Amino acid sequence: MNAVASRAGAVEATSTDRLRITEIFLSLQGEARDAGWPTVFVRLTGCPLRCQYCDTAYAFHGGEWRGIEAILAEVEGHGVRHVCVTGGEPLSQKRCLALLSRLCDAGYAVSLETSGAIDIGDVDPRVSRVVDIKTPGSGEAARNRWENLALLTPRDQVKFVICSRTDFEWARDTVAEHQLDRCCEVLFSPSHAQVSARELADWIVAEKLPVRFQMQLHKQLWGEEPGR
Repeated sequence: MNAVASRAGAVEATSTDRLRITEIFLSLQGEARDAGWPTVFVRLTGCPLRCQYCDTAYAFHGGEWRGIEAILAEVEGHGVRHVCVTGGEPLSQKRCLALLSRLCDAGYAVSLETSGAIDIGDVDPRVSRVVDIKTPGSGEAARNRWENLALLTPRDQVKFVICSRTDFEWARDTVAEHQLDRCCEVLFSPSHAQVSARELADWIVAEKLPVRFQMQLHKQLWGEEPGR
């Protein structure tokens, strides 16, 4: 093989493992089971949903193509154990699956934040999947992929962002109907500026729900600052 052909083959090989990345940064995990841990966030670009409360709309477009090896090298450079692959909707890029497996192979504690609108069945079983269930108030409840619920394990978590009392009652009934608390941890979060943390906490306590109340730690610390 001549040198030109060799270089062409190398370019073709690397182009097949690239993902479009909005940002990679170190912060504290602000949500779910790993809240408080120093975590490297790998934010993939693109999302097919448009939830009315979305706080990462800047990840819908743009980004930079990065090879998996380059991504792994940058993650390693931060020197922490926890890695969260997020978006946008990370599973909207098919090569996300390969990235997740490579991160697990490298020994990281890996979590995936996903909208719940895309099949999670092919995600590496070593990954902790944090799956949103979109409430009516999100504007995207029709996009819920209910088949994902049968795939949940104790490693996983489901999250409801509550925008109103109506959302709360809908989420409460969904947890009961699908017995979600029996298969994984269930998280209820207040939608910023729509339901107060105190209101949601009082509703959960009053009904003795088998769910975990959570607030976004990163917003309490850094507000709406991107990349934190």
